[in-house]
Amino acid sequence: MARRAGAAACVTALLLTATGCAGSDAEPRPVATDATATPAPSSLVGSDAFEAAVAEPGRVTINVHVPFEGSIRGTDVTVPYNTVERAAGELPSVGTPLAIYCRSGSMSAEAAPVLTAMGYDDIVELDGGMTAWVDDGRGLLRER
Repeated sequence: MARRAGAAACVTALLLTATGCAGSDAEPRPVATDATATPAPSSLVGSDAFEAAVAEPGRVTINVHVPFEGSIRGTDVTVPYNTVERAAGELPSVGTPLAIYCRSGSMSAEAAPVLTAMGYDDIVELDGGMTAWVDDGRGLLRER
């Protein structure tokens, strides 16, 4: 019985490592910090690059944080991260470039792969969310 439990633990550890869910040993996602760089599809970017992305014509900016705790100027839509798929009617057409953020980055990290699975292939995500945005000296709008 103990041998089976040990084998199951090894298999679980291998599966977690293979799928990128190994916790603190997982490699961090790269962060683009150059505001002039064009982010790659589904890019995690710093405040400068995110600000430039929000200003791009045609890019739709989405606040995915719930509950509402403020927003970045230029936000077009507020859709809670856990309702993104159900709220497809509130989102722009697939193919529209997106910029997404939340308070700390965890909710946008959950929303990004859902949006990718829905067909969006140009998603810029704010690394560290509104917390990093404010830490970098930028303000938030407190009303919707």
